[in-house]
Amino acid sequence: MNIIVCVKQVLDPELPPSAFKIDPEAKKAIAPRDRAPVISPFDENAVEAALRIKDAHGGTITTLCLGRDLDMAVVKKPLSMGADELVLLQDDAFEGSDSFATAYALATAIKKIGEFDLIFCGRQSADWDAGQVGSGIAELLGIPSVTPAQKIEIKDGKVVVERVVADGYEIVEVSPPALITVSNELGEPRYPTMKGIMVAKKKTATVWTAQDLGLDRSMIGASAAKSKMLKLFIPVREARCEFVAGETAEEFGANLALKLREAKLL
Repeated sequence: MNIIVCVKQVLDPELPPSAFKIDPEAKKAIAPRDRAPVISPFDENAVEAALRIKDAHGGTITTLCLGRDLDMAVVKKPLSMGADELVLLQDDAFEGSDSFATAYALATAIKKIGEFDLIFCGRQSADWDAGQVGSGIAELLGIPSVTPAQKIEIKDGKVVVERVVADGYEIVEVSPPALITVSNELGEPRYPTMKGIMVAKKKTATVWTAQDLGLDRSMIGASAAKSKMLKLFIPVREARCEFVAGETAEEFGANLALKLREAKLL
């Protein structure tokens, strides 16, 4: 099985709001210098799904990452987990790309990589949570997609997927090539081994620019965005506490009911 996994470098989602700032003009989150970015957690689940298929059936795993100012220690993590190759799409021209432009660039890169059986993506990124890129890639490549998956197996040449739904899961069968987005219900991704970390350090990533891919510049970057962000901000939350008094339990209950009614909670 030849598998491609799309991953994204993001601001650590475990950071508290007080740890980073917002640039309201550029509409960007500014990360603290002392905290490294991470691979989006759902994308780590996608890498784990690919590794389980590789463990059971063999094959190769190529990870594909688009971004700017990528941290090599971060984007090489899938290699240390057991992936075989890493392709990076790095170009200032990608800055400001929305989900469609990102899917277009990744789909073009996948065509350049060549033959594949499966593409795995996280169900959504941990920064914007849009959940659109995976389906967009499948549409642009003209292949079937299943989203989101909690279990993936290969049986008799078919891909059998347990797809997460609101009240449980449903089983879907699809023929490769296909794209599958992976959810956290798959289970915890494996930790990199010391051997894997050493192997990853020695591997060289393939780096492609927009020109290398022959991309239409009018379809990438901020100017090509089909959606517009109106405002980016950290919500301000205020909490107030008021004590309700009463001489007796009955009086206390009555006063509490009045306060709740005034607050339109009753």
